[in-house]
Amino acid sequence: MHLINIAIGVDRVPHQRWAGILSSLTRSFMHQKIENFDSRLIQTCQKLALPFARVALFVVYFWFGFLKIIDVSPANPLVEQLQQRTLPFLTFHEFIVFFALFEMLIGLLFLFPKMDRVVLPLFAMHMLTTFLPLVFLSEVTWQAVFVPTLEGQYIIKNLVLIAAAIAITSRTKPLKEKKF
Repeated sequence: MHLINIAIGVDRVPHQRWAGILSSLTRSFMHQKIENFDSRLIQTCQKLALPFARVALFVVYFWFGFLKIIDVSPANPLVEQLQQRTLPFLTFHEFIVFFALFEMLIGLLFLFPKMDRVVLPLFAMHMLTTFLPLVFLSEVTWQAVFVPTLEGQYIIKNLVLIAAAIAITSRTKPLKEKKF
């Protein structure tokens, strides 16, 4: 029988044909379900990305600033070392209170989209200062070339905060498009 099927051009018996059709329909159905899920997931992420970035920046900045004010931040010793090298005319207490309030302000401002033009330059200044220990306190931030200490890793992870701020900036309307 198999030779006859081959001879007349039918290489499958009927139940194999149905299995192939069913398999094809199942793949098509599953592919459609996966595409629908993929589309819904992307749409949800597009809606949540900006608000989540804003809240995440608020939490990090406000929380870490508050820890500095109440003098329990693990970053305070590093901040003090940097402050002594760069701003020795200030006492650490004066500096840390100002710096902590500055961080908390940045966090709060990120919650308000209308404040983007105010917060983004403040954020950029803050990021510049947070990367300074990689240069000025290399003995504390590097174990070896391209091998950061825990403090160095803490600083380098700020690239993620920069990415969040870039995402926020990318959705800010240019001034020429805004109506005053």
